[in-house]
Amino acid sequence: MTEIQTPTPSEAFDLLLAGNQRFVAGAPEHPNQDATRRAEIAPGQQPFAVLFGCSDSRLAAEIIFDRGLGDLFVVRTAGHVAGTEVLGSIEFGVSVLNAPLVVVLGHDSCGAVAAACSALENGQTPGGFVRDVVERVTPSVLAARAAGRERAEEILAEHIEHTVDLLLERSRVLAERVAAGQAAVVGLCYRLADGSAHLVAARGLDTAVPTAS
Repeated sequence: MTEIQTPTPSEAFDLLLAGNQRFVAGAPEHPNQDATRRAEIAPGQQPFAVLFGCSDSRLAAEIIFDRGLGDLFVVRTAGHVAGTEVLGSIEFGVSVLNAPLVVVLGHDSCGAVAAACSALENGQTPGGFVRDVVERVTPSVLAARAAGRERAEEILAEHIEHTVDLLLERSRVLAERVAAGQAAVVGLCYRLADGSAHLVAARGLDTAVPTAS
């Protein structure tokens, strides 16, 4: 294994983006996907990032970030909505496995975000537990519109950033790690067409978030 064993939050972020750049360029290295790696991590795991993303089938984390076994501790829900199970899983990745980076991964054409927008416009929400997902996304849509952010990409960025802040507000464990400089939380937006992941929010990381055009 050639990567840094215990990366800083910034180094972990750089590892993740480097893998995405390889994926976008069509030149993946498929690291840590062989029998040697499998045997190496059988006794225990030390992922360098917790990835909390949307369950969309097009967001396979290890593929789009060109990573392998033991690299990412992945938690996924539709619309990356965060309940207690999600918070517990993220805290496990950070406090027990010592992952220095938490990533919230959203994407364009998100069905959960679209459903929340539609529900606000026509007053109709889906049935079953899908309704709960839509209701948890709705505050992000309302906040975006209140700030005059009406475009789909603006609403999505708002939802990703809202999720980042929600994790820090609800998890004292995560907030303390970030405050101590031991971890960072970032929000990324994935573009389905070209496979690129773009930074939209950063907490605890000395990285500037690009200004939306």
